[in-house]
Amino acid sequence: MNRTIKILSSFTTFLVLFLISGVAFAGDVTSTNPADMKVEGLAENYGWVAIAAGLGIGIAAFGGGLGQGRAATAALEGIARNPGAAGQIRGPMILGLALIESLVIYALIISLLLVLKVGA
Repeated sequence: MNRTIKILSSFTTFLVLFLISGVAFAGDVTSTNPADMKVEGLAENYGWVAIAAGLGIGIAAFGGGLGQGRAATAALEGIARNPGAAGQIRGPMILGLALIESLVIYALIISLLLVLKVGA
């Protein structure tokens, strides 16, 4: 039951984000020039693009925070059970935390590029 709820909530979150990003890039085209079409479509939906970028970075930061918390919890529990293994646990934990943080930074860069590209 609990696993089904997790799967359904993950799918619902994905579906909502997918629909928001689809609306952000959709728009009426009034020009036949391809360069004008690209600018008009993005300029008209700038608010939706900003909302999608904000949600993307917010969800990435939230997920990264949860992942880092779980990694630290597991490492501290392992050290508490076996204090002699603290040196062997600390290195991989720091590497895992760095990888989780890099994913959040990638999400920040992508959302900034998206907002700056649309705003220009």
